Amino acid sequence: MKLRHLIPVTVILLSTASCEKELDFKYHDIAPLTVIEGIMSPDEVRVGLTLTTPMDEPMDLSRLTDATVSIEDLNDGIVEILSVDSEGYYSTSTGGSVGHNYRLTVERSGSKYQAVAAMYGPVEIVSVEFNWIKMPYDHVAVLQCKFTDDADTEGDCYWVKIYRNGEIYRWIQTDDRSKVDGLCSVTFMTTRKDTGEEDDDDVLYDGDVVTCSVSRISRLMYEYLEALGNNSNGPAMYEGDQCLGYFMATSTVEKSIEFKPDEIPFYN
Repeated sequence: MKLRHLIPVTVILLSTASCEKELDFKYHDIAPLTVIEGIMSPDEVRVGLTLTTPMDEPMDLSRLTDATVSIEDLNDGIVEILSVDSEGYYSTSTGGSVGHNYRLTVERSGSKYQAVAAMYGPVEIVSVEFNWIKMPYDHVAVLQCKFTDDADTEGDCYWVKIYRNGEIYRWIQTDDRSKVDGLCSVTFMTTRKDTGEEDDDDVLYDGDVVTCSVSRISRLMYEYLEALGNNSNGPAMYEGDQCLGYFMATSTVEKSIEFKPDEIPFYN
């Protein structure tokens, strides 16, 4: 099947140039800031606490476990204290209900941070497919993911991640301006056909499992990710004392495809 509504190659290059890694919280010579990465799903809440890392030092992802973390359902007033799990995350098996609003509160070393998020429901991933496109230097496998968008609302935002054999490979934020006939479409440049000329960050091999995950997010979260992709500070998502990070409440969906280069059709 050929790509429909293919994004021009120049746009693809620009859209993927800054979104190949996990979120890196590195900063110049300032005192370390608390970084809060909170995610609520229908099945659980997971919050990771770390500190920012100076630019001239390797990333330190050691999780902090000396805080008090709680989640409050603002619709019914229920508050739950999260406990530290075996991986160093603050977590609970109580998930979110679609349409409810939740407040995440973190208290640590005399500081207090709070963020509010609405719980979003899932989209449906309709297709995940590869096509080879001709570039001046080689053919490149382009991955396209299509998913449904809520026709009753405008300005819906999404965080789309691509995993390679379970490890993060690409990510990008998008919104429903890309939708055609009720479907949003996101396109990623991936590996060259000549894998010997590709670097480890981009290469895909025959048999690799590529997974697309889609999460609906708030406009504020969209702007936060957009800023991170541009290596700048995004809007503050937490009130109270100064910190970095995000809080999102969403129902993430996934769809996987096996990379089979000999079976991928050529576009044009």
